[in-house]
Amino acid sequence: MPSFGQSQEADIQAGKALFNTNCAACHQLNRKAVGPALRGVSEKYDREWLYKWIKNGTQMIKDGDPQAVAIWEEYNRAIMTNYPQFSNEQIDNILAYTDYTPPPPAATVTASVQTVSQGSDISVNVILAVAIVIFTILIVMLFLVQRTLIKIANASGVKIEAEPKRKIKPLWKTIVENQFIMFLLVIGFLLSSAYFTYGYLMQIGIDQGYAPIQPIHYSHKIHAGANQIECKYCHSSARVSKHSGIPSLNVCMNCHEYIGEYNGEEDLENGYTKDFYTNEIKKLYNAVGWDEENQVYTGNTQPVKWIRIHNLPDFVYFNHAQHAQVAQIECQTCHGPVEEMEIMYQYSPLTMGWCIDCHRESNVDKDNEYYQKVHEELSKKYGVEQLTVAQLGGIECAKCHY
Repeated sequence: MPSFGQSQEADIQAGKALFNTNCAACHQLNRKAVGPALRGVSEKYDREWLYKWIKNGTQMIKDGDPQAVAIWEEYNRAIMTNYPQFSNEQIDNILAYTDYTPPPPAATVTASVQTVSQGSDISVNVILAVAIVIFTILIVMLFLVQRTLIKIANASGVKIEAEPKRKIKPLWKTIVENQFIMFLLVIGFLLSSAYFTYGYLMQIGIDQGYAPIQPIHYSHKIHAGANQIECKYCHSSARVSKHSGIPSLNVCMNCHEYIGEYNGEEDLENGYTKDFYTNEIKKLYNAVGWDEENQVYTGNTQPVKWIRIHNLPDFVYFNHAQHAQVAQIECQTCHGPVEEMEIMYQYSPLTMGWCIDCHRESNVDKDNEYYQKVHEELSKKYGVEQLTVAQLGGIECAKCHY
């Protein structure tokens, strides 16, 4: 296993910091991105050539340098950012980082862990076997004691006679003969049946908590939570349309052209490993026909059959733009803490009563230019300082029903 001195480790760490700040947007170590993979790049090109290329690659292309022109042509004539401010020492640090291969974990550690694990398994098995033996002995002893007592009783001629059983009147017969109790039971049965029937019928069409498994796993917890991507970046039609819309896969590829692997936290308890998330990204690539190796679209696409979660009845009118853009209501107000949801689910009941309660309790922002004039007129009419959505007409039938 190679060993590195403190100065060499410092160079690698300095190179890693420079790489992440300046290079990681277009390059990865082990696979192509906007630019080539940089693992072992110092073995492919002369170091003096790399100094010139990193500091002023544009000029090298203009001068017709064969290697510079070849890279430029291979990567769609994309011009790499020049870094004339880098010293040769800083470039050396970056190359030290790209050349560095972390050593594999020592096999002895694994062996010791396995030995400890095996030892603990053996001790558990021994304890379990001893417990089974002791339990079996106790059962046998109890059985023998019972037989011994029976033999002693028979030998002494002692006979224990059971007391004669009393004739008890069946409970159902008592209830049937009592008309008042029967009347109460019938009334109770009818009322409870009506209650449970009403409760069941009122749940029809309510899908609160509905969380279907999608064909490609999408974690709002990672995207909206850890990476703080704004909801309306993906659901852009919520700004201008009745519907929030399902984002096209091209929106996903805005980021995932360059993010082919998951490097965040794992949730091993629930089975969400780095390999699991990376495989889901590969499903996205297959759907859009993205050739990860050559960084091009092949044209071989596959439709993704997303499962709709929030679905109002056809006779209900709801406008996302009116709520999310004009009234500036946060998405979490209706959809819940989406930034914490690994699997998206319907947070609110989305019933008519739920909407009406919200309109009765929510005040209209009088400083919102869209509402200023109507708020001024209606607040005088109703004699209130703060106007509710209901007073604005938010509970009129025709507002939500055709």
